[in-house]
Amino acid sequence: MPASGSLEAPSSALGDPIEYRKSGLSLNHIIGCPLDCAYCVRHLFDNFEMKMPTALCDDETAVNLLVSNRYFVPHTTPLQVFNRATDPLLPSVKPHLFRVIELLDEAGYRNHLLVISRYRFLPEDAERLNRVRNLRVTLLVTYSGIADKRIEPIDSNIAAESLRLAYSLAQNYRVILYWRPLVPGLNDSPEHLSRIHELSRYCHAVVFTGLFYRDAIRSYFVSNGLPDLYEATARRKIFPENLEATVIESFRSSGLLGKLFRKTSCGVSFAHGLPDYNGHYCIRELCDICPVEQVRRCADSHSLPSQEVVNALAEQMGASETPAITDRGIQVSGLDEQRRYFIQHRLNFQVHDTKYPHKPKRHGRAEIGWLDKTTT
Repeated sequence: MPASGSLEAPSSALGDPIEYRKSGLSLNHIIGCPLDCAYCVRHLFDNFEMKMPTALCDDETAVNLLVSNRYFVPHTTPLQVFNRATDPLLPSVKPHLFRVIELLDEAGYRNHLLVISRYRFLPEDAERLNRVRNLRVTLLVTYSGIADKRIEPIDSNIAAESLRLAYSLAQNYRVILYWRPLVPGLNDSPEHLSRIHELSRYCHAVVFTGLFYRDAIRSYFVSNGLPDLYEATARRKIFPENLEATVIESFRSSGLLGKLFRKTSCGVSFAHGLPDYNGHYCIRELCDICPVEQVRRCADSHSLPSQEVVNALAEQMGASETPAITDRGIQVSGLDEQRRYFIQHRLNFQVHDTKYPHKPKRHGRAEIGWLDKTTT
């Protein structure tokens, strides 16, 4: 297994191998990555300088921690493996990825399981994933096309080759072209768009998204002489309105719009022929680029939860006030992201913090690059 023992003092956040994120309960018992992407979220954990993947515990212990976690619901809770502090396809990490997958699959769990990587996918990897019988496995191949090696040292052609191979061999798993981070002036040229259109032939869906540009990440850029990508930082991902319009129009004019999704869970669910497990159907403007058959799936599974059920879950999670239910989601106070996501996945219905309203059209995105400042 990867080196263990001294962990170069990981932050308390990385010291806990389980975190609930929007796309699933995330297992990260190996931390450390040598790929050096300048915008990596590991800056937020004071962990960017840890290059050697290092194990916090063995795989069996990690899986036991996962399935005994208070938020884990068999066959329901979406899962992610090694998506926060390392890359799951690194040679020293990959054996642990497959061990985790196989332990969960042998136990009969049918949960979604997401694997996000920009590294090399090999034929033997496809063979192992195709042996999975219960889990709904999705490989999200991260591709940006960023040419500046100071920002992204790893060649994007590695991800492109992995995408083609994984898609050509996929039987019991699905493949997403995870186009991120998209940044104006960095990787949104006509040439970049043309390349994405070509790669879109080698996946079950395309998901596009912007950049987390928090203070720690911006500080790294500035202190290392890298271009300052935005005039400010933000809590949410930055994805300007005109960039979104350009992307969507380019896919529409190329006849590829049926593969393009704004949200990860939307693309993953479509690839498996299932309704979105995050309940984004609540936010109807997100559906305007979705294929008709996918909108129908989500509509058929969509229902307004009862106040009684919502109150019980909110109370169980420790909400400070009675939640309000609208057709665009449940509004709660006093719950952190992990507890909101638990309710969201239990009900397949959006759950929002009243302090952070989700505004029309830019659901879950930062203000930067949007002219309309109205709130809901």
